Amino acid sequence: LQYMSGFGNEHVSEDPRCPGALPEGQNNPQVCPYGLYAEQLSGSAFTCPRPTNKRSWLYRILPSVCHKPFKPLKEGHLTHNWDEVEPDPNQLRWKPFEIPKAPQNKLDFVSGLHTLCGAGEPRGRNGIAVHIFVCNTSMLDRCLYNSDGDFLIVPQQGKLLITTEFGKMLVEPNEICVIQQGMRFSVEVFGETRGYILEVYGAHFELPDLGPIGANGLANPRDFLVPVAWYEDRQVPGGYTVISKYQGKLFAAQQDFSPFNVVAWHGNYTPYKYHLEKFMVINSVAFDHADPSIFTVLTAKSTRPGVALADFVIFPPRWGVANNTFRPPYYHRNCMSEFMGLIKGHYEAKEEGFQPGGASLHSMMTPHGPDADCFEKASKAKLEPERVAEGTMAFMFESSLSLAVTKWGLQTSNCLDKNYYKCWEPLKSHFNPRCK
Repeated sequence: LQYMSGFGNEHVSEDPRCPGALPEGQNNPQVCPYGLYAEQLSGSAFTCPRPTNKRSWLYRILPSVCHKPFKPLKEGHLTHNWDEVEPDPNQLRWKPFEIPKAPQNKLDFVSGLHTLCGAGEPRGRNGIAVHIFVCNTSMLDRCLYNSDGDFLIVPQQGKLLITTEFGKMLVEPNEICVIQQGMRFSVEVFGETRGYILEVYGAHFELPDLGPIGANGLANPRDFLVPVAWYEDRQVPGGYTVISKYQGKLFAAQQDFSPFNVVAWHGNYTPYKYHLEKFMVINSVAFDHADPSIFTVLTAKSTRPGVALADFVIFPPRWGVANNTFRPPYYHRNCMSEFMGLIKGHYEAKEEGFQPGGASLHSMMTPHGPDADCFEKASKAKLEPERVAEGTMAFMFESSLSLAVTKWGLQTSNCLDKNYYKCWEPLKSHFNPRCK
């Protein structure tokens, strides 16, 4: 597999089997090379300012309009109904989500989507959803595209071979990928596979502003990879299924050819992937903590300056050197919603109950922080330079929206850890008014 590098770049690519497939000097000639069809995929309004204008031109064997009418498809556990159950302000934690065994229950990427929490709704183009995917079989002669928003996919177990209209990407645990609104893709897996998805309605992900950090740091633009053009001219007499996620529902249409028939393309609206080990960590080198904002990989901005619709934040291996400082994350109440997942290792503030493939949700103004064991150890530890989170990768989906949990998340999944609150019960008072 080959890739081009750069976040948001203006890329050009053509399958080497058809040199010269890209028209020269214009987007939409009367007759395209090789008898291809020109088709534009727009990711923004035509009149957006140039820095935020997103579009790509695709040159394909048949246009995507060639399909039978869409018909409703069962959504399974995919939803944007945030009123299924009563709100729950408690600290919530889930054990690793179970991956069904293939012989008993075959699930591909689409049928294995389970909505855990979210807020807002796609028709108003403002909101987010957090999904868990568990699957054990590849998508065969079917693809998905999301009319509602962007998917940020975080594989936790098993690698994903993702075929898109722009080309192919292999995405493994400790990597992420973003499939932007409207892009058709199919997922091949190689066994039992699990991961997390952050879906945003109404905004695209972008790199956070660096401010006083300066020109360099955090996720570097050159480390984002975009697939190169690849096509298949394949007829599917039995029917190829194109699935659309539209207004929170699934719909399916049939066509008799592969949708991955794009011979060449150019533009700045593409799928992309990123390896989390390439993140340049910024950290405190004197005392106290910097805000977790310094670990932001990607952000989807809201209409309020400085307030994110959603941030994707990671907690990678790094050095801890702060003097006279309680080094684990401090106790905290937040006006943002914090959903956390663990790709691998042991999260520093909760080494026992928070497991890879599981999750936690600390809602707006719900207090949270280190468990009792972590507090006692960190309060007595000898402060010297140490590696933090070695062999670990935890992440956070943080949102300014108040997230509601679905019935699947609270009940049906049977993964909710009802004893989570007990990890703070052993905390005891150390107050001594005679000891300053």
